[in-house]
Amino acid sequence: MESVLRPVTVVGGALVVTLIAGWLLDLLLRRADARHPETPLWGLLRRCRLPFQVVLCTSLLRGAYRTAGVLPDHAFAVGRTLTLVLIASVAWLAVRIATAAVDSTYARYAAVTQDDARVRRVRTQVTLIQRVVTAVVVVVAAAAMLLTFPPMRTFGASMLASAGVLGIVAGIAAQSSLGNLFAGLQIAFGDTVRIGDTVVVDREWGKVEEITLTFLTVRTWDERRITMPVSYFTSKPYENWSRGGAQMTGTVFWHLDHSAPVDLMRERLQDILQDIPEWDGRGSGLAVTDTTPHTVQVRAVVTAKDADDLWTVRCAVRERLIAWLVTHHPYALPRIAASEAAPRPGS
Repeated sequence: MESVLRPVTVVGGALVVTLIAGWLLDLLLRRADARHPETPLWGLLRRCRLPFQVVLCTSLLRGAYRTAGVLPDHAFAVGRTLTLVLIASVAWLAVRIATAAVDSTYARYAAVTQDDARVRRVRTQVTLIQRVVTAVVVVVAAAAMLLTFPPMRTFGASMLASAGVLGIVAGIAAQSSLGNLFAGLQIAFGDTVRIGDTVVVDREWGKVEEITLTFLTVRTWDERRITMPVSYFTSKPYENWSRGGAQMTGTVFWHLDHSAPVDLMRERLQDILQDIPEWDGRGSGLAVTDTTPHTVQVRAVVTAKDADDLWTVRCAVRERLIAWLVTHHPYALPRIAASEAAPRPGS
């Protein structure tokens, strides 16, 4: 009977202690979060409750499973399993703590910073730092788990002699991946492109939605996602409309008859812009920029605070000015004049 009660008591006690400790930790974090509303760190750390409980429970069982006689016929397997679970849970807890710290830092910075470009730059940097930390923790945990197996230690020692050759081969094989990795770090700290930037790549216009260590995702205006290697943005030219500020200047073109009332169109353009809330008022203008045997090209220049508003302003100006011409000056619309050819002399 003792051989049954002791393991049950130890396992049950470990679970009870774990549940109580998790509840106390959550209670303390909730109180800390209520006392310090200026930082979201304590609220974010509440996500660490489950990995903390796993670490605590595994540690207690790892230290007492032999004394308690938990599966004595398989003591070695039990110990190995608990060790692997402990390593994995510690890595899980470390990732959760690092993520909470990074998210809290970014949230506090975004709350006190008015410059949207700086906020997006910091967001890009902390996101990549978080992923680097996660990758390092996962690799270290996996290595630690493998080293618990004695055959793996022997295998690792035997491979040291050929490590140089393997390193060269691995470097050649992973040249593209390493290039993307370093390109991701260059983007994060070189401030060339940031999450939320409006870019044009391969004639596609969109916003940078996600940046990882190896790829970058651009969300287009029609909700498509274009995934590209980050090395593209360090080796090829592209347009970044958010670089140096989000304010933009755009153009609207019309092809009209030579009799078009350009002066009246200038006045009408100002009236139209006053009724468009997306126009930022920085500038506007209208001029004849080209002529052909049948039409003249009229160009309007408008401004807006960002690419989205600029698109709205351009479409509204184009639509309303055409409607005004159709209603009040239909003769200004392009047309093809046809007449009989003059007779040949002497015919």
